[in-house]
Amino acid sequence: MVFYFKARPEAGDYTIFMGLDKHENEELIRYGFPEDIWFHVDKMSSAHVYLRLNKGQQIDDITEGVLEDCAQLVKANSIQGNKVNNVDVVYTPWYNLKKTASMDVGQVGFHNPKMVRTVRVEKRINEIVNRLNKTKVERKPDLRAEREAVNASERAERKVQLREKEPLAGVTVEISNAYGSKYLAIV
Repeated sequence: MVFYFKARPEAGDYTIFMGLDKHENEELIRYGFPEDIWFHVDKMSSAHVYLRLNKGQQIDDITEGVLEDCAQLVKANSIQGNKVNNVDVVYTPWYNLKKTASMDVGQVGFHNPKMVRTVRVEKRINEIVNRLNKTKVERKPDLRAEREAVNASERAERKVQLREKEPLAGVTVEISNAYGSKYLAIV
């Protein structure tokens, strides 16, 4: 099961989601989207919380309010982190998550540690957690099918873009082979 939440209304149409357990987290890691931002309590066990940005947005586009929603949700879903004040929550783009065969279920590393950001959560704010929990919806998505559909759509979009850039018939173009040799061809 995946739990879906709505970020604060004034922030826009953002979806926040998290897996039921560490096995569900594996699926979320495997089939994430480039627009997904991953959140976790640093150095403690916690839920893996994701924020799905809109297409074309980057990590710098996250507003303070949405960042606070995600950080509060991940803190509230950490057995240890929920009990203490001043916890650090790390967040990074999904594509920066690194998973190797030697890692435990639910465990991740990072391809580039410099891409990981940290936000300090001083204390749990029940008003935020309660607001998010009121929007909570539980679903059993086919994460693989969703990812494959996005991949197919992106491939189709790239084909259209390539067709628009194709040279006109009868034009001479330079072609390189895998060994670096260059040839002129009339197309």
